[in-house]
Amino acid sequence: MKSTIQVTRAEIVFSGSAGALGQLRLQFERQHYVRLAQLLEPGLLDFLQAQIDQGKFYERVHAGIKSNKELCMAGNNAFGALLLLMNDEKLFELIRDVTQCERIRCFEGRIYRVIPGRGHHDSWHNDLGEDRLIGMSINLSREAYRGGILQIRDQDSQRIISEVDNLGIGDAVVFRLSRSLQHRITDVEGEVPKTAFAGWFRAQPDFPSLIKEQAERGLRARQPGRDYYPNRSSD
Repeated sequence: MKSTIQVTRAEIVFSGSAGALGQLRLQFERQHYVRLAQLLEPGLLDFLQAQIDQGKFYERVHAGIKSNKELCMAGNNAFGALLLLMNDEKLFELIRDVTQCERIRCFEGRIYRVIPGRGHHDSWHNDLGEDRLIGMSINLSREAYRGGILQIRDQDSQRIISEVDNLGIGDAVVFRLSRSLQHRITDVEGEVPKTAFAGWFRAQPDFPSLIKEQAERGLRARQPGRDYYPNRSSD
């Protein structure tokens, strides 16, 4: 039974049965993640990548997480489109059905890039705080990169319990956030950078309040050296 969730420029499309959705639910329960193949329709993906090619990136160090560093893209049409499309009630319902999380009120994310050899790095953390429920990362790279694997480990034993790459362009990985778990992205290797849209489904606030909240932050993502997500947790 195959189940497909796809984000198009017009709507969220789900093709599959209740049984197929149940298989995704079981996979998430066992592995703490699911991969959503071709979450972005090809035409939408082409538009986003063209806009990202024109985007401006600045180096950002995560507050509260030792040595975490990446390039973050200032807001443009790609970021605005993704933020709007991911804040869809039908998508919220599907993600909640798969993950069995609390009610989702908004999705908050960023477009980032990791370039091999530039000291970009991700340390173990759990992303909890600010009513975050579930994490998601969408691959927006133009080519297949090496490394950049999502690892999930048990907080207490530090044993890695799941690993998943996300090399399919337009694919997404949806993963669990929990005080008993930590995660990280391994270093990207070789010559091809990784570009992704990543963030969190949150229980609060609703989408209009999220936009207001971001405006009140003074569009910090546009200011080099400032951390747009000051409360990202490493605990």
